Amino acid sequence: MSKDNKQSIMNFRRFYASFNHLPCMGDREDLKRQIVREYTWNRTDSLREMSREEYNACCEGLEKLTGRKDELKRRRSVCLRLMQRLGVDTTDWARINNFCQHPRIAGKPFARIGLEELETLSVKLRTIERKGGLRQKKDVREPGGIAYVFIDPNAPKC
Repeated sequence: MSKDNKQSIMNFRRFYASFNHLPCMGDREDLKRQIVREYTWNRTDSLREMSREEYNACCEGLEKLTGRKDELKRRRSVCLRLMQRLGVDTTDWARINNFCQHPRIAGKPFARIGLEELETLSVKLRTIERKGGLRQKKDVREPGGIAYVFIDPNAPKC
């Protein structure tokens, strides 16, 4: 393997997320090697030796085969629509991530929320909506409801 093509993928979560949903009658390790060989044109049977392009193509193929990509897209869309109804600005990814990172919502950025967690998130968002939506925090710096007016008793009367 050349220096330019050095493995830069250290986390194989995307591969195994789809791979674990494949039906398999035999040895899972043999199936994994066979899939890797197919996407590397028989160059290797190790995930670690795949180039980034080969790895991405392999993961996309597995996601299409298992239907996870379409399901993930559908559930993300549902959650974004629910957030929009709650008043979260869904055109700004920073606001979406800020909202999702709250520990009572999801505790992580939106892009890192998995398939099952998206289902849980949609239930939470529907519950929030049913209970009246999000409440705005009162700004402590706003003046209170009491105002004092000092009247000079010596001031001329009109």
